[in-house]
Amino acid sequence: MILLFGTERRPDFTFCSMDFMDSNSNTVVVTGFGPFRQYLVNSSWEAVKELSKQGLGKNIDLHIMQLPVVYQKVKEQVFKIWTTLQPLVSFLISCYSLRWEKKLTVHVGLASSAKAIIILEQCGKNKGYQEMDACGFHPEGGCCMLDGPEKIESTINMKTLWKNISVEGIDIIFSRDAGRYICDYTYYTSLYYGNGRAAFIHVPPLSKSVTADFLGKALQIIILEMLKQCGEERKKDHFIEK
Repeated sequence: MILLFGTERRPDFTFCSMDFMDSNSNTVVVTGFGPFRQYLVNSSWEAVKELSKQGLGKNIDLHIMQLPVVYQKVKEQVFKIWTTLQPLVSFLISCYSLRWEKKLTVHVGLASSAKAIIILEQCGKNKGYQEMDACGFHPEGGCCMLDGPEKIESTINMKTLWKNISVEGIDIIFSRDAGRYICDYTYYTSLYYGNGRAAFIHVPPLSKSVTADFLGKALQIIILEMLKQCGEERKKDHFIEK
């Protein structure tokens, strides 16, 4: 599982506790972006760091990673995550003695216009990327993948997720437009390489009421519910196969 956040003045990415990962472990990778524009402290990365302190339970090996707000570097790192690091989420459904494994990536980004709102994004878009990144570039033709479909839906049902969760002190909404910038670009890239096994969460800027610790706890609640949904879907597939 992966969460992403962005950076402008320091475009070099940083790996945190992710060297030589065991691809057979129950691994969740969360990536975030560093500073960009006027946001010298990016709430998404701060939230991810807090999430790493809280964890996702003893059976999940959580790793975090920082990405720059640079189109090409984001694409390279997301590709590396899916092809080399291979985040693996394994579930044991004890009541049915069914063990299974799934790859899942979760990205988290800063929604600068959002005020005390967390946004669950359902899909990523392939075209329309005209806004310059931190290095002053945008994708050729404003396109993410030349051979890709117009949009890719996440296999996570964000509307169902939205209906099933609540976080005291903040509103959560459902969206089908991640914004046509680095966040949307990252999401589409991950959905493309991960065959839809990705999700994206937008968080608001930090404030007195919306602290990094608060957002970290909110992410924990949301991601655990995502894992629960994945387990329920797999259980349904198992019975259909039977």
